[in-house]
Amino acid sequence: MTEYVLGIDAGGTHTDAVLCGPEGLVAAAKTVTCHDDLPSSVAEVLRRLREQPAVRDGMFERIRRVTLGATLAVNAIVQDKADRVGLALSAGPGLAPERFALGGHVCVAPGGLDHRGTEVTPLATEALASACARWKAEGVRAVACVGKFSPRNPAHENAMRDVAARACGLPVTCGHALSGQLNFPRRIATAYYNAAVARLHAAFLDAVEGELARAGISAPVRLLKADGGAVPAALSRREPVQSILSGPAASVMGVMALAPVEEDECSLLMDMGGTTTDLAVFVDGSPVVDRDGMLLGGRRTLVRALASLSIGVGGDSLLNLAEDGVRVGPLREGPACAFGGARPTLLDALNVLDAETPGSPLSGDAAASRRALEALAAEAGRPCEELARQAVADALRQIGEAADRLLRGCNERPVYTLAALKGMRTLRPGRVWLVGGPADRMRQRLAQFLRLPVDCPPHADVANAVGAALTLPTATLDVYADTGRGLLRAPALDHEERLPASARLPQVEARALELLRAHLAENGAEGAVVEVLEADSFATLDDGGYGARDMRVSCQVVPGIAGRLTGRAEDGAWN
Repeated sequence: MTEYVLGIDAGGTHTDAVLCGPEGLVAAAKTVTCHDDLPSSVAEVLRRLREQPAVRDGMFERIRRVTLGATLAVNAIVQDKADRVGLALSAGPGLAPERFALGGHVCVAPGGLDHRGTEVTPLATEALASACARWKAEGVRAVACVGKFSPRNPAHENAMRDVAARACGLPVTCGHALSGQLNFPRRIATAYYNAAVARLHAAFLDAVEGELARAGISAPVRLLKADGGAVPAALSRREPVQSILSGPAASVMGVMALAPVEEDECSLLMDMGGTTTDLAVFVDGSPVVDRDGMLLGGRRTLVRALASLSIGVGGDSLLNLAEDGVRVGPLREGPACAFGGARPTLLDALNVLDAETPGSPLSGDAAASRRALEALAAEAGRPCEELARQAVADALRQIGEAADRLLRGCNERPVYTLAALKGMRTLRPGRVWLVGGPADRMRQRLAQFLRLPVDCPPHADVANAVGAALTLPTATLDVYADTGRGLLRAPALDHEERLPASARLPQVEARALELLRAHLAENGAEGAVVEVLEADSFATLDDGGYGARDMRVSCQVVPGIAGRLTGRAEDGAWN
């Protein structure tokens, strides 16, 4: 029986869906995202997809995998619209934890652990209880609890969690539950952003899962992670921070599926939507990975991610007057005036400029765009066309500066891709792949500004949904080893075995990979490529006072795509 895969991408402006099968891209649909009613957006895009001529009766019932990507969370962060978070910290002696704090609601609970996880100062939580009650009154929607050395001993984080839950009843994120790595500042950022997007993320999953069920789709649901992998929805609910950059990851995987990304070539990806432009880098046909951890709001996290950058420049980004011209974004307050919006946007500026050239593509009501720009130009005391040119120039400037920042960051360290370590090399892009709704309107302008060839692959307007549909599921496994107790454990597999006292980290890494490969083979995924994500080794003393080692290894299936999708249905297929 023919089987199909469904990809859905919920962006800040549009929600897209694609259905792919052995014959290639079967159908695609697009609708406006309604942030106040996410279920209606998902229901509408599924309805439009089902009504496409190529979608026949019974196809939805034969969907075997659904994968989701979303820019809702990253858009909320870029526009400073994520939930307010109360941050509870405990660090003990050393640098003041306030130095690493985020947000305006912070409480430091006295107490601390040493590097072995042993309590050196008891935790005092009286001030935290009062702070939590105050935070709730001030509009805080979630709490993040982070203690130094909590991966070695989560006792203080758990105690702060219990106090916060009793004092304000808000959802609580604990830093040790998100990563076993020892990096206090990055664990703070990871837990903070996990809490900041958890409610929005859960609402999105609720909407999608509910509408899928109503549409008769019973396939398992997965969500893209920032590194291009796809994990079950249940895991994504617990760790939404892993999927904050699922939108940019979807566009990267979409370009891998749609574009002939060549070996021995460095290229830039730019995904321009209605709210943001996301940028990423390909080297030798594989996306570059940011091994330093996902960067959000200028802060590093403990989340492995593709090297990407998001800026608040999109087709619906507002135009704001400045002393020396006009600025684009970062805010979006609805659609462009061409589509019924109240304030002029970048897309309106493009309409004004392109209306001067016969035959140029226009979007929506170009006359409404001109009226909006003329009103803004009158306020600024400048000609309408001049204001429109300044707006487009500012958007190009911001995109160019973002590309420079991304490339500088990649060139400052050895280049890793999903496929391999490339070592030290200077990345100089020879091409740009441009996808997203306004791609056809910006392609020539970007080519002239960047002085690089800019190409739009087939299905560029739904590339993110294609990337979601064709991204392979990934699996992870955590292994814990204690030479003092002589045990190696893989809790997810309910597996325990004896461990030699002489074992060291390389042996534990190798055993973790063996266990993951065996588990995959038992579930019909023999031959999957696996890799080590995190590996930590910590010197301890056993009960007899002798030296021992406490080790943790996290490994996963290497992310990838099911196959490439060509531009024509008659000659394209995925495998």
